[in-house]
Amino acid sequence: MNTANSTPSGESLPRSIPEYLEQLRHALTGADPALLQDALYDAEEYLRSELAENPGKSEAEVIAAVASSYGAPEEVADIYRDTEVKVQAALRPPRPPKQRSLLGRFFGVVADPRAYAALFYMLLSLVTGIFYFTWVTTGAALSLGLAILIIGIPFVILFFASVRVLSLVEGRIVEVMLGERMPRRPVYVDREKSLLSRIGEMFTDPRTWTTMLYFLLMQPLGTFYFSVAIILIALSLACVAVPVLVWIGFGSIDTSGGWPLALFSGDGVTTTLAAWMLPLCLIVGVLLFFLTLHLSRGIGKVHGLIAKHLLVRA
Repeated sequence: MNTANSTPSGESLPRSIPEYLEQLRHALTGADPALLQDALYDAEEYLRSELAENPGKSEAEVIAAVASSYGAPEEVADIYRDTEVKVQAALRPPRPPKQRSLLGRFFGVVADPRAYAALFYMLLSLVTGIFYFTWVTTGAALSLGLAILIIGIPFVILFFASVRVLSLVEGRIVEVMLGERMPRRPVYVDREKSLLSRIGEMFTDPRTWTTMLYFLLMQPLGTFYFSVAIILIALSLACVAVPVLVWIGFGSIDTSGGWPLALFSGDGVTTTLAAWMLPLCLIVGVLLFFLTLHLSRGIGKVHGLIAKHLLVRA
């Protein structure tokens, strides 16, 4: 067999770009779908640019010519797998020391940067959720309303394109804050196809519709995430602040052993607490803070999986 026209595994080189991409997809079986999307985009972009620069050559000749520089599908797959490991190791925040005891794992969350990032994402999701929901509902309504006019077609094309752009933006946010690997490249669009074909693919691509579904879900999810985060943070701070304020002189202690009583006066609110409740309130506030971090980290993992399922083509 001519080694110049064969892959390292002994298979013959693909003779067309779709065949090359299919071999690359097969070589990346089991890899992260986001990594697969990036690899397929880069490969197709490179091969088609080489084909455009050599108009006198066929796809088979171009693939054979670039096999030594860009690589056969199996070689490219190995390169992407190795690079992904290095990139993820570089981008991953420092891991907190691994705790073996139950108490160590519970309190060790305070040193996990991913927990704070997920908590911030929960707060940010109210803004992004409202924006995504408004963008999709407004764009869809205008697309239907303008469908009977000439400008309706270019408008809906721009709207669908904007949805794809926003999906990449949301993907970057999810990857940075929640740690879920998301695509860094869009789905490749063959510029050699006719405009109508590319428009048709945009409408028939399931990822377009699942992305819009994700944006619609972000509004109730964002409201829920924000509400949970704010309520838990407020309760934690309040439980910690009450005994601290009493101890520094902004409240009084009921030494009779009664229950807490809020007294409203003309100058403000004076809180009278049973003395035994002050340390208990402080402990509850601190524990609630740790529980908030654990819950935020858990919600971040679950939401990352939702984003991966709806925004990434399998």
